[in-house]
Amino acid sequence: MATFQIPTRETVTEANQQIFDNLEKGLGFVPNLYATYAHSQNALGNYLALSGAKTSLNNKEKEVVNLAVSQVNDCSYCLAAHTAIGKMNGFTDEQIIEFREGRSTSNDKLGALAAFSRTVTENRGKPTTEAVDAFLAAGYTRENLVDTIVLIGDKTISNYLHGVTQVAVDFPAAPELAPALA
Repeated sequence: MATFQIPTRETVTEANQQIFDNLEKGLGFVPNLYATYAHSQNALGNYLALSGAKTSLNNKEKEVVNLAVSQVNDCSYCLAAHTAIGKMNGFTDEQIIEFREGRSTSNDKLGALAAFSRTVTENRGKPTTEAVDAFLAAGYTRENLVDTIVLIGDKTISNYLHGVTQVAVDFPAAPELAPALA
């Protein structure tokens, strides 16, 4: 497989340099995966516009989706990043593990969101009727459903980019999940 170097500020377009500067100001660094988007003159700006777009989901709900999707897609980069962001949003290590597994023992509504996100991803956009019904029965709306699908797509893009490029993870590694009992 080809090796993908992580672009630096000096090697990207002027537009991407401005985005790098904004990321540096806001986050204190340019995450390697974001820098990798800058191999394209348009992808980084487009991706950040998508991931920063208005949504009916709050920040905690977005992290639940990000964790469940990244687990299904086995993305070590996004699992590491969203474990860190989940903690910044007040989630415990135990809650983060449960969301990755598509469940929650502490919050039924977030558990339904994790389960729905996981099943949509596992079934490539074709969840069962029961999964959709359970999501709506938990108190989510059709607007939330559409916004969840958009977020699943958003996260899948990053999962796939890392899967192809395998750039170095620059967040603390997410813990491995315990093997499922037979």
